[in-house]
Amino acid sequence: MIKLTSLAMTSLLLSNAVHSQQSLEFKDVFDFSYANNTQLSENGAILSFSAAPYRGDPVGHVYTLDNNTLLAQVERGIKPTIAKNATWVAFTQSPSLLKKETATKKEKKQLTNNLVLVNTKTQKQLSFSNVKDYQLSNDGSWLTYREQLEPEKKTNANESKSHIGADKKDTHYPLVIVNLANNQTHRIEQVGEYALSPNNHGVIFAQSSDDGSKNQIGFFDLDSQIKSSLFEEPGVTLSQALWHPTSPTVAFNMGNYINDDVRRRDYKVTLWDAHDNKLTYIDNPKGWFSAKTAKLVWSESGERLYFQNRPLLENKAPELKYSDNTSLTDYDTIRAQKGLKVWHNADPEIKPREIKTWKETNKHRHYHAVYHINSQHVAQLSTPQVKNLTLHTEAQYLLGSDNTAHLKEVMYNGFFQDYYAINVQNGNKTTITTHTRFKPTLSPTGNHAAYFEDKQIWLKDLVTQQQVSLTKKIDTAIFADDKHDYPKEQSSYRFAGWQVDGSTLYAYSKHDIWAFDVTTAQATRLTNGQATNTQYRVRKLNKTATGYTPEQTLVLSAHNLNNKQTHIATLSLKDNTVRTVLKDAARFDVVKRAKHSDKLLFTKQSYHEFPDFWQVSSDFKNPQKITDLNPQVSQFAWGQKPELVQYKGHDGEDLQGVLIKPAGYKKGDKLPVVIYFYRYMSQRMYDFPKMELNHRPNFPMFTSNGYALFLPDIRFEIGKPGPSSTQTMINAAQKLIDIGVAHPDKIGLQGHSWAGYQSAYMITQTDMFKAIVSGAPVTNMTSAYSGIRLKSGLARQFQYETGQSRIGKPLHKALDLYIENSPVFFADKVNTPILMMFGDKDGAVPWQEGIQYYLALRRLDKDAILLQYEGEPHHLKKFPNQLDFSIRMMEYFDFHLKGEQPKEWITKGQAYTKE
Repeated sequence: MIKLTSLAMTSLLLSNAVHSQQSLEFKDVFDFSYANNTQLSENGAILSFSAAPYRGDPVGHVYTLDNNTLLAQVERGIKPTIAKNATWVAFTQSPSLLKKETATKKEKKQLTNNLVLVNTKTQKQLSFSNVKDYQLSNDGSWLTYREQLEPEKKTNANESKSHIGADKKDTHYPLVIVNLANNQTHRIEQVGEYALSPNNHGVIFAQSSDDGSKNQIGFFDLDSQIKSSLFEEPGVTLSQALWHPTSPTVAFNMGNYINDDVRRRDYKVTLWDAHDNKLTYIDNPKGWFSAKTAKLVWSESGERLYFQNRPLLENKAPELKYSDNTSLTDYDTIRAQKGLKVWHNADPEIKPREIKTWKETNKHRHYHAVYHINSQHVAQLSTPQVKNLTLHTEAQYLLGSDNTAHLKEVMYNGFFQDYYAINVQNGNKTTITTHTRFKPTLSPTGNHAAYFEDKQIWLKDLVTQQQVSLTKKIDTAIFADDKHDYPKEQSSYRFAGWQVDGSTLYAYSKHDIWAFDVTTAQATRLTNGQATNTQYRVRKLNKTATGYTPEQTLVLSAHNLNNKQTHIATLSLKDNTVRTVLKDAARFDVVKRAKHSDKLLFTKQSYHEFPDFWQVSSDFKNPQKITDLNPQVSQFAWGQKPELVQYKGHDGEDLQGVLIKPAGYKKGDKLPVVIYFYRYMSQRMYDFPKMELNHRPNFPMFTSNGYALFLPDIRFEIGKPGPSSTQTMINAAQKLIDIGVAHPDKIGLQGHSWAGYQSAYMITQTDMFKAIVSGAPVTNMTSAYSGIRLKSGLARQFQYETGQSRIGKPLHKALDLYIENSPVFFADKVNTPILMMFGDKDGAVPWQEGIQYYLALRRLDKDAILLQYEGEPHHLKKFPNQLDFSIRMMEYFDFHLKGEQPKEWITKGQAYTKE
């Protein structure tokens, strides 16, 4: 077992250097960087990512894992791509933040990206300007990209308005083909979709002419460097092209712009063999067609081509418009100009939801089919009766689902699905379970499925349709989520996978991984987490594998529910041996495994340690740190090592919270405390704090400026979420007072959304808290229940009856509970200053909920401030607003909890002016 001790060393250094450390300021947060779009080469030799600061320009990073050296950095480099042989790393180079922030709205649309290639052998960098998109061959020999010309240089040819030439939103730019061995280039004008063969066979492309009369689907042979035409006819185009993983065969969807009805335009699924110039047309089943947005996916072996299609659509009805005097008095023409939506009780969905799902899903909805290369036949896999498919390209059976029968019930009772096993060979479907909230799991052979119901795991034989409970007789383990506190069925701890031959199901209890023999239903506990209150879970690192082999060693996370440490362990399926391989007072996460080498990437983090990347082989010996993205942590008085505090919930249940004291804290000091909460929070004990400014407090910002921070767990009582969370919070805060940390008159609350509701409610029941900051709270459950979540279009009823609000009954059956749990009805009881924040385009909680509470408090002359951020959704998205709210939050607490001089906006508000 490898034990890492850097956290202990960090703590020692912190304690010895507090006097030289500085308090964190808001500008310091801007400089913290996180790795985005992390890529590990298939041979495990190269690591790349984009290091993005919270405020500033990103930097592309390339590391060699031979010696963990930073090979290269690319200014403004984002979205890296590594060639399969790891010779090149490609970065999109975005415009600078300054250029984006100073550009007008029109100028922003005209900004272009560059492309930078880094040679991993020589560290040489190649730059290409104005790149719209690009592709790189597997061996890094060839690059293709489309050159996005500057707006003033564009010609009518590049912006053809003729529907025969192109659709309005399609882009056509010069395609540049680069031989990276000798930098020789070839240029093809006005190219739309294109695809570079990963194995250097050539480039297929769609080329457009001004009026569409000379459109063509062409091919550029990389060996001969000859351009030829596969199809040349007016309006011809392709919507997607995808090369076979190994052979010189390309699949593409071929259509024609002559049909200007994009939704109904038929695209032919086509295969072309570049070696022998052979064309194969794949026919859709009768009554089906593939439209422009249809996607193509090859299986890894190339034996199957998955493609999308949809049932034929009725012809578009002619649009009635005023055209002559007669039309001005024609009833049909007049009524065609109306604006009307008919809401009917028989509608499966309410109109906002129906409109949203049609626009986002149904308008261009496609289903899945598969073409079997060897047998040359098509199987339709999903249909309007089984709309959804979990696509796994290597599996013989796929999981299908459909919620059509339950759309009406969703509005008040939550989400349900019917699940099916789909045979990839012929498309036949077998019912697994219906009207369920919980996703089942399907064996690789398709003979069995497992699902959760009535607090048990059930195994169903899909051949005989017989089913048996696998866990009914196991009384030594918990299989139903014991943290469940909702007025609906308990959920499971889910499934871990299958043996590849379908003989064994792996599932989770609260603590352990279990193996169930599908023939005998015999259960075997593979881990012993219950003894130490440790939760073992499999980390699936191979996304294409359909199951586990009997000789396989699995990588596990091991999260201790007592001390919140998360270690890494391994489980040998050969002899059921469990071994802890990475352990420390920290949180470990395995991030990636190299596809073709014995290399794993993991992170290690704690409150004081940023989750940098480490590498290790599968024996987990000699782990090595690769990155050091934020060394400036040591400059700041970050706060003391987090501690777990035990207290009682509303019903006497033992709960935990994370207490973080400020740096330099001395025993006996009574501190101002900010409590940040939602539901369960103690699992964040070893999380490095997110260095950003938004709707929540930045933890080190507060702990480095004299505050203690507390993150408590809360468990709710069904029907009484407000009173139960209030009592729990009182217990938690009193515990902080009892242990001598919290000053009883300097405790504040901060919560957003569900926690915003809780804090807004708590101050109607207790005067224990000095001030609260409440973001986007529901304050009147009667009005909120009867409203619509504008972002999703769903009625809010389900949230209150069976969801997060936990009332458990409809409004007409429990009016007293809806009122009892609504802050607005008890505004007269409030004596605590409150700062509310809302975005006035909130699609989750109507911002009128904030107005209701504000008006009630204002009428009673209570100390209440409402911040209305214009054009913002449920969580603030615009950086100026994020920064502004973060500053105001701290100013508000500084005044109420620390007694500092208040800012004028706190005492006098801010008058409206318009220049």
